Amino acid sequence: MQSGPRPGLLLCLIQFMDFALPSDDSDKKNKGGIMSKHILLIQGHPDSSQHHLCHALEEAYANGARAAGHEIRHLNVATLDFPLLRSQHEWEKGALPPGLAGAQEAITWAEHMVFLFPLWLGDMPALLKGFLEQVARPGFAFSGERNAFTKKGLGGRSARVVVTMGMPAAVYRWYFRAHSIKSLERNILGFVGIAPVNETLIGGVGNLAQKDAAKWLSRLEKLGAHGG
Repeated sequence: MQSGPRPGLLLCLIQFMDFALPSDDSDKKNKGGIMSKHILLIQGHPDSSQHHLCHALEEAYANGARAAGHEIRHLNVATLDFPLLRSQHEWEKGALPPGLAGAQEAITWAEHMVFLFPLWLGDMPALLKGFLEQVARPGFAFSGERNAFTKKGLGGRSARVVVTMGMPAAVYRWYFRAHSIKSLERNILGFVGIAPVNETLIGGVGNLAQKDAAKWLSRLEKLGAHGG
């Protein structure tokens, strides 16, 4: 005679604990039965004067997400007005540039963030790095104490990093160990509590055939629909 709860019943209890919160969450489910999310798309390509692959990928993701019932906001770093930080004192004690107040509000609103950018000199473009340095300030992204026990200010949010590059993605991932992406995931996003962080690496973009580009756009649209 088997004692204890049956596996099927236990699974149902776990699912209830995870998703049946005391609220009107049932109203937040999208057409596929997935919980709808607040999704912030952060476009990190520094050139807003032309339509690049990163912009097309952003649009594809947004189209899939909206069609599935998710709420979407866009943040284009290239169009924001902010200076680069030049000292630790300015970062810790200086005022947030007025042009970034809306960015912090959007990050607070978001449940899931998607960062899109090209790989430049093995890393994210300097403008995107400067943006993250400005918005991830003490008191907003984490408590003032910077140590292993720092209180993370942006917990409860997930992210996806979408990166385009000239080299094959497999070379960057396995030979170069995706070092700069891992640094972003661990030392910036993870440090402030954003987890899990998934990644989509798109290589060979300089010679990307139209059919291959279409496959990536379709893949991003599906990721948007799932809010992942």
